[in-house]
Amino acid sequence: MKRWLILIVCVVSAVGLTLNLLVGEVVEVAQRPNIPDHAQVATFAGGCFWCMEPPFQKASGVLTTVVGYANGTGENPTYQDYAQKGYVEAVQVTFDPTIISYKQLLDIFWHNINPTDAGGQFVDRGAQYRAAIFCHNDEQRTLAQESKDALAASGKFTQPIVTEIAAAINFFPAEEYHQDYHTKNPIRYNHYRYNAGRDAFLTAAWGKKPDTEKKLLDEELRKKLTPLQYTVTQRNGTEPAFDNAYWNNEKPGIYVDLISGEPLFSSRDKFDSGTGWPSFTKPLEPNNIVEKEDKGWFGSRTEIRSRKGNAHLGHVFKDGPPPTGLRYCMNSAALRFVPAQDLEKEGFGQYTKLFLN
Repeated sequence: MKRWLILIVCVVSAVGLTLNLLVGEVVEVAQRPNIPDHAQVATFAGGCFWCMEPPFQKASGVLTTVVGYANGTGENPTYQDYAQKGYVEAVQVTFDPTIISYKQLLDIFWHNINPTDAGGQFVDRGAQYRAAIFCHNDEQRTLAQESKDALAASGKFTQPIVTEIAAAINFFPAEEYHQDYHTKNPIRYNHYRYNAGRDAFLTAAWGKKPDTEKKLLDEELRKKLTPLQYTVTQRNGTEPAFDNAYWNNEKPGIYVDLISGEPLFSSRDKFDSGTGWPSFTKPLEPNNIVEKEDKGWFGSRTEIRSRKGNAHLGHVFKDGPPPTGLRYCMNSAALRFVPAQDLEKEGFGQYTKLFLN
């Protein structure tokens, strides 16, 4: 099924049709964040890698996802020959273990596959589409086996749990057009996913469209965040004006998302708005924020959320100073300040040049 869709896309491209424009496809992909030294890597195979990437991307604490070909033989596999070389479609997840644990990633994995199918996954058949957990160390292998045993003992499935657990041998990123395919080509992706039977199976197995990662992380966030931080970031709350960490902070540096660590704002764009909240004329990385309409008692406003962390940050107003005329009014409780002198140490070295003058 998927190869048939790829063939159509290639043919359309060859004859010069601008399909993306005709169907309104989204082609912009969010910039990937910096990777801290304590980050870890996990690799999962669950059939079509287009479908396995989004569930992990939505989870707070996941820093990057890359789809590709895992545990085969021979160098540089391509979409044309990876199956012949024994590779499996997989997604490699880089995550921050201080935010999300490997056990939580395993839960996301199990809730997005058919663990009783050894011959592929859903409409995609063959060894290259089999489900597998490729472990990068002994701890991951132990946790993977424990989670598999727990699923088998739960009685959720009447058939045996046959998902493979093996050592991670190698991984080659797939071609660029496969990366973030659900974002670049949402219409084609959703059409494929609907016809693949994945969601119908998951709904029947788990009762609702899987949202396990959100439930798992909510409990973890309650433990890690202060009550105010949780209320602001997860319940769209607002902290007190003039009584928060950064409203009058004048030190040079950047402000990152408290949960995901995404770079959001720079002190170079900060100004005193007189409101009692940290205010900026523009974001440091526009791709790291999402604007949403916020309808309330006093009219409609534009909410600002972090893209990866999906945390409420604040609102943007059109009463700011030049050059943008905008006021990004943020909550300190949703931010973490990284001083200029610590940027290199914390993995944000590319922003050091902003503060050299």
